[in-house]
Amino acid sequence: MSILDSINSPADLKKLPIEKLPEVCAAVRQTIIDDCAMNPGHVGSSLGVVELTVALHYVLDLPYDNLIWDVGHQSYAHKILTGRREQFKNKRKKGGISGFPKMEESEFDTFGTGHSSTSISAALGMAEAARLTGQTKRQSVAVIGDGSMTGGMAFEALNNAGISKANMLIILNDNNMAIDPNVGALKNYLLDITASQAYNRIKHKVWDSMNKKSKIMMRIRGAIKKHYNNLKSTLLKHSNLFEAMGVRYFGPLYGHDVIRMVHVLQRLTKLQGPKLLHCITIKGYGFDAAEEKPTLWHSPSRFDPANGELLPEPENESLKFQDVFGETLLELARQNDKIVGITPAMPTGCSMNIMMKAMPERCFDVGIAEPHAVTFSAGLAAKGMIPFCNIYSSFMQRAYDQIIHDIALQKLNVVLCQDRGGLVGSDGATHHGVFDLAILQHIPNLTIAAPMNEHELRNMMYTAQLPDMGPFSIRYPRGHGFLGEAWRNNFEELEVGKARCLSQGKKVAVLTIGTTGHDVAKVINNFEQDSIAHYDMRFLKPIDEDVLKHVFTNFKTVITIEDGTITGGLAGVVALYKAKHNFSTKLISLGVPDRFISHGTISELKTECGFDKESIEKVIRETIA
Repeated sequence: MSILDSINSPADLKKLPIEKLPEVCAAVRQTIIDDCAMNPGHVGSSLGVVELTVALHYVLDLPYDNLIWDVGHQSYAHKILTGRREQFKNKRKKGGISGFPKMEESEFDTFGTGHSSTSISAALGMAEAARLTGQTKRQSVAVIGDGSMTGGMAFEALNNAGISKANMLIILNDNNMAIDPNVGALKNYLLDITASQAYNRIKHKVWDSMNKKSKIMMRIRGAIKKHYNNLKSTLLKHSNLFEAMGVRYFGPLYGHDVIRMVHVLQRLTKLQGPKLLHCITIKGYGFDAAEEKPTLWHSPSRFDPANGELLPEPENESLKFQDVFGETLLELARQNDKIVGITPAMPTGCSMNIMMKAMPERCFDVGIAEPHAVTFSAGLAAKGMIPFCNIYSSFMQRAYDQIIHDIALQKLNVVLCQDRGGLVGSDGATHHGVFDLAILQHIPNLTIAAPMNEHELRNMMYTAQLPDMGPFSIRYPRGHGFLGEAWRNNFEELEVGKARCLSQGKKVAVLTIGTTGHDVAKVINNFEQDSIAHYDMRFLKPIDEDVLKHVFTNFKTVITIEDGTITGGLAGVVALYKAKHNFSTKLISLGVPDRFISHGTISELKTECGFDKESIEKVIRETIA
């Protein structure tokens, strides 16, 4: 029997004596390890907040109180303690629970998250709603990592919270990590706080004295409260940033002592107004392999839960698209000394770490700050550099205005490389990169390209850095390519806006963009030769109007296929051309429908959306018939 067998809600947890909480933490941690060993997920971040999670669920009145997890990578313990322990075995699988907080999934998931730096804004909104409706005892708590705190939105919320009367608590979970180690001035500032021995020594004496009820202790406590801010400013190297913004600061506190965490939270939840508790944690805590290599264990593949040894995965001879990008970027940078690399805290995820290792002075990790990354790139381009700004497709959404205002409007030669374009699988709706083509195709001056294979990716990168190319977007998918070890080709300049014909045909014309062209090419092999015409459009903007005119003039049916939303993507552009020129040709569009797609394997989700190989073949056969 596990102690977790008796815990199906935070109310059950509260029935236990506080001395039992370390046992609960051990059981939760083991559950995460055992389940993620066979059903991969975000291991390190969730292991690092087990004690914090147990303490929060023990102290707060959930779900009446509001608990918001920034990003949500660290929400596994929360799900286990809120009645989803059995469902946890099917997390991130089609039909199973999400790997992130999701409002429709549970009343305990106060706010859906998946992108960073949103929790403080959401908690502030909920705290103000509680104040306005007279619910003065309702707590609003945001748990945000030091990596997410580098996002500008977090500071916008802090700035607003500091002048509010909102009853909210911000828990800064500081483990010096995002996915990769943190960078920037905020990291150094937090290290200054945690390294101040004099401040910590006095602070702990203050906390201990506050437990005593004597009159003299009450007088001491009052005096300390009066001079508390001055004490912090004197003992810390710099004045306290959070206090300066009007948010009361408490900490730093060791985040793996669950009993002490409970005592501190009990006291803090009695204080009114905005406040911040600075917790020091270790990513992957309690599992040696995850502690030793936190970047690898952010989201590892299957592993042995006994020793952390990663289990072998099916071999694939082809390199991942992200690695082709990383290798190609370094190759181009050696040829062109104006090329620089920019990433918002994803050097390993996008493989820019390859160039970082070889040319650290020409690469910039700007932290989790996508809008800044884009405008920073624009500043570099304005002075003659050629920035390759690599941001995951779903995260590029966060910098839409900067793309328009700072890059496209000024015609700056910034190369926007959007990794994880299309459906990404088990991370689900918050991470699918399905909107980028539709979002960007409205923007003037912007070239939009999507490679069908590794050679095309390399040639697009080469073309994008040539003189006078202007703003250039390249999107490519998550996962492996198709060309095996033959991925490296001699660079070739592509004619911007020109498609390529992959097969001639007379019955149906199929237009694809990106890697969906491979599925179509395989399907066409099942038909008579010369029956299906297939065009790899390569560029969404400018679109090849010569090809569009040809297919609408010579075919009764045209089919567009894309790994992206058909509302506004390739389907939208082709439909607009058809309407503009009054063609009567039948147009069929396959891709992601106009709704949010949940999690599952990529093949399962393609089937759900109707553009897997079987669905494509069925549509073509019905069209011919």
